[in-house]
Formats: sequence, structure tokens, C-alpha cells
Amino acid sequence: MRIYSEKLPTTLAAGILPLYIISGDEPLLVQESADLIREHLKNLGFIEREIFHVDGSFDWQTLKYANESMSLFANKKIIELRLGSIKPGKQGALALVDLCQNLLPENCVLLVMPKVDGSTRKTKWFKMLDNVGGIIQIWPIEKKLLPKWVANRFRLAGIEASNDAVLELTDRIEGNLLVAVQEIERMKLCATDRKIERKEVLADVADATRFDVFQLIDAALEGRIDRVVKVIESLRLSDVEPLFLTNILAKEIRSLSSMSFEIDLGQSLEAVMQSRRIWDKRKSSISRCLKRHRKHDFEGIQARLTSVDLMIKGLDPSGKPWDELTSIVIRLASESV
Repeated sequence: MRIYSEKLPTTLAAGILPLYIISGDEPLLVQESADLIREHLKNLGFIEREIFHVDGSFDWQTLKYANESMSLFANKKIIELRLGSIKPGKQGALALVDLCQNLLPENCVLLVMPKVDGSTRKTKWFKMLDNVGGIIQIWPIEKKLLPKWVANRFRLAGIEASNDAVLELTDRIEGNLLVAVQEIERMKLCATDRKIERKEVLADVADATRFDVFQLIDAALEGRIDRVVKVIESLRLSDVEPLFLTNILAKEIRSLSSMSFEIDLGQSLEAVMQSRRIWDKRKSSISRCLKRHRKHDFEGIQARLTSVDLMIKGLDPSGKPWDELTSIVIRLASESV
């Protein structure tokens, strides 16, 4: 069953499904859809929540135990699976099919995964998920629709933004929705009369004492290691949330990995960037990065980011998130080995 993200509240109000799949590479929109589902289920008595981060070493048997075991504190619980890849492997595919066939009525599964491709949709396990539950496919906001989206975000924040202010912020965020929301919230704190003009957008950016996350990513793409080290240290000292940086990096790496794969299949670099609507000012830095690294390099970085996510959430106490993030961005900026 397909569920349009904008119609998710209405669909939830009509009755819950035993399983929800959120698929996409826009971290903010994925997070907001997941939050909406969790909140709705919580109001219906799904108090307990078990979270599983799925990587190459994940024990799929734990999913079976979670489904079959009774809740300790409530009659209903959410089983949340976060897949770092759209390919769960043979054991994962079997486990997901088994879950769909034996899902208990007091459980609801929330599965969050990257954007699925055509081959994944044809697999038995994904078809089974589709038959049992609802799939919310998150699509990127098209460039031409981004100003409208930004304007709506200003309104949701209770801010009256001029058209020039909306266009200025749209140009600065370069399609990254997480940064847009972050900047709007920061301007909300500074706005005295809940009105924002272009000059306030410019002043807000100019007065920021911290380096922007985007500056870090651009420096890494361009291979500027000295710049990378300087910027990430500034982000660390400015108390930027490491999870926010991890999410932004993960989205960038998934995109680079997909582009590298398409290039390996014979597509030209320009054609690949054109199909993905890469902003003109970013084409040069992305091109440099794709010439330094291959798809397996990006997959390795993606796996390391999954580990950082576990560290941040306290599920892997052995590592230090900021140290690992620093190592990752330096790796991205370096030549392939």
C-alpha cells in the first residue's frame, strides 16, 4: 500500500496498519514522517519501543525474538528497524518475510531505510512488506518548489518572511532541508517582531560565529584536508550536534555512492549530475570527489557513519563520535588508497 507523505496524518486517523516502511534520502522528511507515526501509535497505547540498527553484523534472530516476546510495560509495542542499506542480505530477507507472516497484533513495525530502487521493489521480501503494510516514499523537494517549501517553513515557525528573504535562504541552503529548518529556528530566536527581510537572512549568516556544516562537506569534497580539520574542530567547539552532522554526511555519501555506481555503468559524470539536479556551484567539488573515490570507498564510509550513529545513541560505548567523524571527513578529503 502506498501512502503519500502529505496524506500520512489522514491515513493514520483512518486506522493503523501492522507495518510502516519509510524510504528516502531526505533525513528531515524521513524523521518527521517517523515522528508522526510514533506519536500516533503512542496515543493508541504503543508505549514500549524496541530499536534495531541493521548493519552487516546484525543478528536477524533478535527481530524474531522481539516480535514473539511479550511487552514488559505495556500491551502494545513498536518494533523499529533502521536499515543502513536497501539490501538486507539473504538472512535479512528471510527474516523480514517471516516477520510479515507472523507479526503479532499487539506489535507495530516501523522500518526506516534509504530510497529503494526498481530491483528492490521486485524482491519477495519487499513485495511482502508492501502487501502487509504501508510504504511512505520520501522524495526530494524539486529545485523549483524549494522556495515554496521554505516559505511554508517560515510560516510554521510563526515568522512572516518577505519573498526576497525566502529566495535568499533558498539559495544559501542549496537544497538541504535540515539546514533550512536549523537556520529558520535560529532566526526565530532573533526576530523581534516575527518578521524577516533579506537583510536579516544575510545578517544571520554573517554573524554566525561557527563554521557551517556545509563548509565542512564542501572542503572534504574538494580535498582540502587542512580546511577540513579547521572546520570540524570549530563545529566541535560550537557544540554542533554530532547526530546532525552524521545525518548530513550520510545523505551526501549515499548520493555519491549512487552517482559512482551509475558512472561505473557507463553514464557520463555530467549526465549523472544533471539527472540528480546538482546545483551548478557544487558540480566542481563533487566531480573532484568522484574522481578520487570509487563506490566501494563510499560504502566503507557509509558503514563507519552507521557506527558513529550507534556511538551517539549510546549503543556502542567503545568509540568517540567526534574523533570518528573527524577521521571520516579526512578520509573523504584524501586520495583513495
